[in-house]
Amino acid sequence: MEFKHTSVLLEETIAALRIKPEGIYVDGTLGGGGHSYHIAVKLTGAGRLIGIDQDGAAIEAAGERLKPCADRVTLIRDNYRNAVQALGRLGIERVDGILLDLGVSSYQLDNAGRGFSYKYDTPLDMRMDTRQTLTAADILNGYSETELYRVIRDYGEEQFAKNIAKHIVKARADKPIETTGELNEIIKAAIPAKMRAAGGHPSKRTFQAVRIECNRELEVLKESLDGFIDMLNPGGRLCVITFHSLEDRIVKTAFRRNENPCTCPPDFPVCVCGQVSKGRVVTRKPILPSPEEIAANKRAKSAKLRVFERGM
Repeated sequence: MEFKHTSVLLEETIAALRIKPEGIYVDGTLGGGGHSYHIAVKLTGAGRLIGIDQDGAAIEAAGERLKPCADRVTLIRDNYRNAVQALGRLGIERVDGILLDLGVSSYQLDNAGRGFSYKYDTPLDMRMDTRQTLTAADILNGYSETELYRVIRDYGEEQFAKNIAKHIVKARADKPIETTGELNEIIKAAIPAKMRAAGGHPSKRTFQAVRIECNRELEVLKESLDGFIDMLNPGGRLCVITFHSLEDRIVKTAFRRNENPCTCPPDFPVCVCGQVSKGRVVTRKPILPSPEEIAANKRAKSAKLRVFERGM
């Protein structure tokens, strides 16, 4: 299947990065190379782009897309949580801009064989990195009812999480849950009929939750943001595109903490904790896609771009 993915908030992200022709930039979620291509074409001389993605199909597709800029592009198949170490092996300690475009790609959703979507009846996989062993099926068949409830409640923000977890455990007692179609039917049975008719597909939140758990998406995001900010050159920027409230909350909190890390009580006249600001939050409110972009790409609807600039 051809790797197709429409880059969200493309113009806004490229503008926010304020690309310097001879700067070094990192795309930590390379995908098909959409954002990366528009970064790379602006680079000259010593300018360099490092593209990172854990999905082998993304690396292959981006390699084709970025061929015209191959002399200034390095591609790495890895999780962006390991970016600092990977760049260190290239002799790079500081960069001028970093981009994270979070969530699942259009290719991953539309490729039935990857098991990300509730629209197809395929094996439950959901691995962004097919080299990892843990799959969605392992979670659904191996987690306790309490663990499943936590995952679906916290990562799916699903009000019927308790009942869905109960139905999953009951169903797998007869036979392992192996396909997305089987999971769909279990979720459908766990949600009252009148509620299934409202708020989109009844499986959407549970599928999101299992995918996030399978790929440790929020854990990786939390662990990575401070390191990325530390890696920026003065004036360098970290741009993060999120697609749901859980991601956005993590980014917003991390940006605020790095802007104002002081832990002194509010009534202290002078800071004594010694924590120094690393820079400033450029986006007090997130940048949202235009109505025109949403009309052209419905998956852009929930996107939010936040930007942090390293201090001088």
